[in-house]
Amino acid sequence: MQRSKQQALMFLLGALLVGGVVGFSADRVMRNANKDHSWAARTAMYDDLELTPAQRAAMDSVIDEKNRRVDSLLKPVRPQIDSVRANTRTQFYRIFTPEQRQKFEARVREDSTRRETARHTREHEDSVRRSERHRTLEQKGK
Repeated sequence: MQRSKQQALMFLLGALLVGGVVGFSADRVMRNANKDHSWAARTAMYDDLELTPAQRAAMDSVIDEKNRRVDSLLKPVRPQIDSVRANTRTQFYRIFTPEQRQKFEARVREDSTRRETARHTREHEDSVRRSERHRTLEQKGK
């Protein structure tokens, strides 16, 4: 009886570890893909490299195309990533006390809100950047 309990505990710990690693890895992939969208990060790199406006516009085009391609590659597996995350949370909930579960859920909500805010900020920055690039190209055409 003791051995089966140990095996069950080891299985749960293994599943928790694997779920955590997969969730962490997927989160890193998603965050790294989103970092390149950040206008502030691009501007810092462009300034550091002392790129001309034409070089900046060319870099924007290359990065935007890369982001579109990465998004299209990730799109089919996002449901699977979400499923792994949900499964991992279910396993967490079996381990947590009710108070711990409430704290964990609050952290998940805060993280979700922070990501959503960052996404809106990034979309706004990208819109501003596109407008600035369009104005620069119009001025060159004059």
